[in-house]
Amino acid sequence: MTDTAVLHRRGVHGGPPAPPRRGGILTGLLRTARPRQWVKNVLVVAAPAAAGQLFTRHALTQTALVLVLFTACAAAVYLVNDARDAAADRAHPVKRHRPVAAGQVPVPVAYAAGAVLGMLAPAAAALLCTPSVAALLAAYLVMQLAYCVSLKHVLVVDLAVVTTGFLMRAAAGGLALGIPLSRWFLITTGFGALFMVAAKRYSEAVQLAGTAGATRALLTEYTTGYLRFVWQLAAGAAVLGYCLWALEAGGVPHTGLLPWRQLSMVAFILAVLRYAVFADRGTAGEPEDVVLRDPALAVIGAVWAAMYALAVANW
Repeated sequence: MTDTAVLHRRGVHGGPPAPPRRGGILTGLLRTARPRQWVKNVLVVAAPAAAGQLFTRHALTQTALVLVLFTACAAAVYLVNDARDAAADRAHPVKRHRPVAAGQVPVPVAYAAGAVLGMLAPAAAALLCTPSVAALLAAYLVMQLAYCVSLKHVLVVDLAVVTTGFLMRAAAGGLALGIPLSRWFLITTGFGALFMVAAKRYSEAVQLAGTAGATRALLTEYTTGYLRFVWQLAAGAAVLGYCLWALEAGGVPHTGLLPWRQLSMVAFILAVLRYAVFADRGTAGEPEDVVLRDPALAVIGAVWAAMYALAVANW
């Protein structure tokens, strides 16, 4: 093998050999759209479920539609992001396996697919949902594309943008059905999202200490102490917001067997504490992996969901 071929396989940074291309372009596009992260878009169900208005034909149809459209928008952002970051991702020990960085999906194809999805989703929302949902999706795309281009390089603003993306998901379901969003819902969702985002950044900073500048330069500007402070602050605020909601609701007469709203505080706090274990270890770099692969967290989450459902149904 010639020296040129060796350099080509190793990549411009002289790291390990680039991964072989697997599958075709369509398979690569699907992988770039991050199917494993689509679980984040389930947040669109939160507002209708919290209001007890989820289980009607109209609500289920609209919520499912918004879920699909938000997934399309998120996929569009991932495609554009990976196309822009292809060169930097080749220096990352994990991200170099992404289809665009590995060469399975050409950069122009990723841009084109992202553009098509980004235009179709708001247009479909305007026709099939409400103008407010279409405007929200358009705003999400603009904000996330601005993040890909420049905002992810601005201290603190990068955390705020990603957190706002989660809030937009949570708000979309309410807007689709005309459900007012309570202050406690927004506070808990917002700070809960910030907790996970800051924990992810903290984990990345810990795992890539000394080499982070090669792939996410902003991580070299944050200190692990600061990121730890942010996720601890956000976790405390999320717990406080949830507890205030549950205790405030305790003043409302109920006919249920038990005060499920107040009892759900226990499961919620346990879930935050369990997730904080992974954050503290620096292994919360992929939130969906933490949520889906930890059996204890899955059980706690199921118990919380059951209690919440009983509280909404007033059983």
